[in-house]
Amino acid sequence: MAERLPTAEDMRAYGARLAATLRPGDLLILSGPLGAGKTTLVQGIAEGLKVRGPITSPTFVIARVHPSLRQGPPLVHADAYRLGGDLEVDDLDLDASLEESVTVVEWGEGLVEGLSEDRLEIHIDREGGDDARVVTLRGVGARWADTPSEPAEK
Repeated sequence: MAERLPTAEDMRAYGARLAATLRPGDLLILSGPLGAGKTTLVQGIAEGLKVRGPITSPTFVIARVHPSLRQGPPLVHADAYRLGGDLEVDDLDLDASLEESVTVVEWGEGLVEGLSEDRLEIHIDREGGDDARVVTLRGVGARWADTPSEPAEK
């Protein structure tokens, strides 16, 4: 099921709602075209998890760890856009912190699925010529079996 989000602020709010369902060990894989709003979604997730920011695109640093400000899990925010394949993904050593963190990988489709049997795949698409985006969730594995396809409204 897909949800249409008209503005960037709606995307951040969606991310904050999604964060309420996340726990240590969760892997989220974000996909979508350039400018779709992947980092904006992560900003909302970070806000919901109450981690230290700012949350910016990690394209050039590849990965950032944002510690919790309230005894929750840290957020590992990675970007696989510039990576050339599985060997470079292995060099990031994301699996070392996977169990205690919420790990979000932009552009990770086809590269990081092997990190966990359980993952939430999130595809973001632009809609029309405005700021609207369509977000589609797909849960994989037992962890996400009972998860609704959309985060609950607050």
